[in-house]
Amino acid sequence: MRTLYIHIGAHRTATTSVQKFLQTNFVKLQRLGYFHPYNAGRHVALMNRLFSGEAQVAEVAADITARADGKAHELHSVVLSDEDICMRRDLSVLARFREYFEVKIVFALRRQDLWLESWYLQNVKWQWNPTLAHLTFPEFLARREEFFWIHYDAYLRHVEELFGRDNVLVYAFDKAQMPDGPVAAFCDRIGLTERATLAPAPHTNTSMSPAMSEFMRVLPLDEIQPQQRKFFERACAQVDKTRAKQHGRQSSLLMDPDTRLRILDLYAAGNMAVAARYFERKTLFLDPLPARDAPLAEMRLPSEGYAVMQDYVADFVRAMALIRTEEAAAMGDRN
Repeated sequence: MRTLYIHIGAHRTATTSVQKFLQTNFVKLQRLGYFHPYNAGRHVALMNRLFSGEAQVAEVAADITARADGKAHELHSVVLSDEDICMRRDLSVLARFREYFEVKIVFALRRQDLWLESWYLQNVKWQWNPTLAHLTFPEFLARREEFFWIHYDAYLRHVEELFGRDNVLVYAFDKAQMPDGPVAAFCDRIGLTERATLAPAPHTNTSMSPAMSEFMRVLPLDEIQPQQRKFFERACAQVDKTRAKQHGRQSSLLMDPDTRLRILDLYAAGNMAVAARYFERKTLFLDPLPARDAPLAEMRLPSEGYAVMQDYVADFVRAMALIRTEEAAAMGDRN
């Protein structure tokens, strides 16, 4: 049996960089025995089809096997990656792959306080979930239980029941535990240690600054088609770079020290259990907490700017999206 590594996330652990690395090195990886099916980078479409029942595991396994058998090199491992997998409460569909492969689950764990800060900024940036995209950070924190997968101990126990403890490969998204970076940490977990011939890992999908995120939070980007949304995201990213050059980089810390300790205390017992089970120690994350006097991000716009944003800019964005849609339709009619 070939080994099938399924990378399930979590989000905000350089998953996009891992996927770009796999995609960029599609051919070179095959020379080392690794196959990244469909050269898709992220296999979100495949996973959506599997979990919806539109695609069957047996059919997908047969297709992957046929593709792997047809390659010029002997392939011992297959790698699938989609960080949205960890958002699913029941992974039993994926356990059916065990009939065709030796399945191993790869899961990166980020300390929950830092993950919540980063996940908040990402929700504001991409706005795929309207119920989260426009919340203030305190409002977002109040809904943290919706993100059940960062209760790592409970979630990993579900995964272990399906795939076996020895087939669950975890690593901490912690600078102290990733001396060569997060992509290298991922590669180490799947046994890909000979990387000299591979193209380096890119750094992608960085968060906007908190100030730019506050600007984006009041924009109705969730009402716009994803392809059009990317246009506005690129524009905001450019503004963010310009502001960073003019004013310097802003702190990314959103929690005050007491809130941070309170949040970490909620996950402490589970983290300790994971540390004992997977690393034979008491502490899961080794990076120190921010200093109590570390500056916090200022997530606010000038007070007079809110009325302008809500009364003018939001409608302006909607109008831009409508115009682009109409222009595209007109162009199609002329063709």
